[in-house]
Amino acid sequence: MVRIPSLSLPDLRGSSAVVTGASDGIGQVVATRLAMAGADVVMPVRNPVKGDLAAARIRDTVPGAHVSVRPLDLSSLGSVAALVATLTAEGRPVDFLINNAGVMTPPNRQVTEDGFELQFGTNHLGHFALTLGLLPLLREGRARVVHQTSVAARSGRINWDDLNWEESYDGMRSYVQSKIAVGLFARELESRSRQEGWGVTSNLAHPGISPTNLLAAQPALGRTKETAGRRVIRLLSRAGIAGTVHSAALPALMAATDPAAVGDRFYGPERLIGGPPARRDLWAPLTALDDARRLWMESERLVVARRIH
Repeated sequence: MVRIPSLSLPDLRGSSAVVTGASDGIGQVVATRLAMAGADVVMPVRNPVKGDLAAARIRDTVPGAHVSVRPLDLSSLGSVAALVATLTAEGRPVDFLINNAGVMTPPNRQVTEDGFELQFGTNHLGHFALTLGLLPLLREGRARVVHQTSVAARSGRINWDDLNWEESYDGMRSYVQSKIAVGLFARELESRSRQEGWGVTSNLAHPGISPTNLLAAQPALGRTKETAGRRVIRLLSRAGIAGTVHSAALPALMAATDPAAVGDRFYGPERLIGGPPARRDLWAPLTALDDARRLWMESERLVVARRIH
């Protein structure tokens, strides 16, 4: 019999959580578990129909759950700014921000509304702009921020000479860069919070490998059918070798709610591809703090430049 990992969450009544990518997969599990623990959950989603259906499923699972859907397209800095303006106007401090949403390996190079390579622009720059935009609310809530990276970030590097992959696009290498960037941003946010006294705690998680929709058919990305890799992952998950969507959500939940997650911690399944959540050692590309500082400054430059133009 396959053992399904579990995790107990503390009482979160009275707290607020923002979870990106909560319309399905790992994000929906994270949102559901936070709602079960009593948190009021905001679900910023690109597709409002999927978002409303996901919120309805959470309410069916958790009677009395407080969940709300807001529009957000992380590939658009304008959309990010609109969500920031909405939540700022509402004025409620944010206790948890789970930066979970992402895209993976479109077969051909695509760009965001602002002209960034799609994976770097969505997975990293969109969340970078969202997190800094919400920083006043995060500081008020003394928030836990959790950034979802990937096993793809175990090796590779930031392509400093061509961050947007205009010269020699490679879908997987670009994805790897975006997920290394997520990890480096997580570490630099924690460093700056400590230096500036922001009171924000920044941790990093990875879900292992599970049959999420990242590699499913996604016509908008130019993928008309699921990848062979997803079919293999699904078989491994059924055999108990890889994780399930539910178990894959647990490292991020641990990073968000574990009292021991004091900042600059990395959580993942005990085995690389699955198992109960635990604290893990950082992978080599995520240990370069000079790269983390450089990425922050470059990300600020890119985001500000696009807003000006």
